[in-house]
Amino acid sequence: MKVTEHLANQTKTLVSFEILPPLKGKSIHSLYRILEELLEFKPPFINVTYHRAEYKYKPLENGLFEKTYIRKRPGTVGICAAMMYKYGIDAVPHLVCGGFARSETEDALVDLNYLGINNVLLLRGDAVKPETHFVPEPKGNKNALELVQQVVNLNNGVYLEEELSNGYKTDFCIGVAGYPEKHAEAPNMKADLQYLKQKVDAGAHYIVTQMFFDNNKFINFVNNCRSIGIEVPIIAGLKPITRKSQIYSLPSTFNISIPEELTDAVEACTTDEAVEQVGIEWAVQQCRQLIAFGVPCLHFYTMSNTRPIQKIMKHLL
Repeated sequence: MKVTEHLANQTKTLVSFEILPPLKGKSIHSLYRILEELLEFKPPFINVTYHRAEYKYKPLENGLFEKTYIRKRPGTVGICAAMMYKYGIDAVPHLVCGGFARSETEDALVDLNYLGINNVLLLRGDAVKPETHFVPEPKGNKNALELVQQVVNLNNGVYLEEELSNGYKTDFCIGVAGYPEKHAEAPNMKADLQYLKQKVDAGAHYIVTQMFFDNNKFINFVNNCRSIGIEVPIIAGLKPITRKSQIYSLPSTFNISIPEELTDAVEACTTDEAVEQVGIEWAVQQCRQLIAFGVPCLHFYTMSNTRPIQKIMKHLL
């Protein structure tokens, strides 16, 4: 079932989760354990992130360096297929621009279609480490808007090879990212909202937001979206604070802010357990307010740590 169908059929606020593929060399059984801990809360769909290749310089005997590429977390498509087969739950694989030529993106979409996976979340993706800004692949999509347009073309039976006339029409449900505190590279919030509207006008069916810790920012974001004609469902992205270091690392990594009240409460903690409890209590408060606001779905970024998510969910049940 498509994400939008789940949202349309809801009788109460839904809950979904985002998981990471295991590191290369690790078994999928660790991921199954994470999934089984989350399935207790009956999520209608689960997102699986995609991680582009990174590069490092390997020293050679002659004193020079060889540039080598590594993909630390492969397997998104396989995980989605295995998850749907084993647990009967809808999977939402992420697709990113970075690391893909358009032809490779098309092949990935064909594979997903063959597997019966008809949901995708489309993202530009981050710059490859250690580069400081995003550089698209040669003949690759430059941004998420172009990626949306490519998937919409496939939904209309338009493939990259011009000789493929009357091609099979796929039926992907397309999600895109939204930023309640604007994307780090956007000059201002107005420009960021206009770019989001372009993605929706191009054919995106729903929006999942970046994490946020101030519900007023999300509510203002939704209201601003509606005011410029963005009418698709907007899913709230959430993550509980679990370590003191996160009040510094999350803002710098994701271009978000941490409210003073939450920062002060975390700073006052003397143990990791106390920090996690503060984060859980804050997230529970957020969830209850968002449910009252009428958000269609709460989407938790698990980062492969299900313990705080389980505690949050037990408070909400």
